[in-house]
Amino acid sequence: DDYPPTQLTNNLTKKGIHFVAASGRQYDNERRVFADIKDEISYIAENGSLCIHQGEVISRGIIEDDLAFRIISEIKKEPGYEIVVSREDTCLIEDNDPEFVNHIVNVMHNTTKIVDDLMEIRGPVLKIAIANMRSHDLGAYLKHLQEMFSPDVKVVTSGNIWIDFIVPGYNKGTALAKLMERFQVRPEECMAFGDQYNDVEMLELVGQGYAMSNAAPGIAGHAAPA
Repeated sequence: DDYPPTQLTNNLTKKGIHFVAASGRQYDNERRVFADIKDEISYIAENGSLCIHQGEVISRGIIEDDLAFRIISEIKKEPGYEIVVSREDTCLIEDNDPEFVNHIVNVMHNTTKIVDDLMEIRGPVLKIAIANMRSHDLGAYLKHLQEMFSPDVKVVTSGNIWIDFIVPGYNKGTALAKLMERFQVRPEECMAFGDQYNDVEMLELVGQGYAMSNAAPGIAGHAAPA
């Protein structure tokens, strides 16, 4: 998510290099980040659940409502965790923690709808993310969630405070593969950068994959050799 400055990205596009923003962020958010060149690049949003090129949806993964509500119900049992439910048009949160609401609305600048109860929302749901604003030690809870919900949904870290729930078979790598097919590009013609376990499939797909210096432990082992 620590994107290069827009000017650098603009320089790449001018050289004929097609840039793809691949993130756990929502599509609207990514377009704001790259406002100056928003119509010149492609987008992999919601950790691969949504892939869009020039307004056309290339791929879309949906979490079934029953599973989404089971996940939300389970998270509500654990103190300290806040929930973001992503739809294509917005993300939905509850107004429980002012710091969290401020982070989503004013720091991340997400298109956001605040609701009274996430158990009462309507889908379709692309992704569910949870955050603990006061702890970076997600390991034990991550393992618990993986044991509870796998293989129905993929559970991965998406940052120091974030855990994401993604539709199986949809990730940054599968979305990038769809774009590569669209542009008739081979893996060896592609380069990717990542720092979290939501980047693994993408890093393993391309000819040149790079783990960032602040990447989560073990990510470097998934980066493809240059």
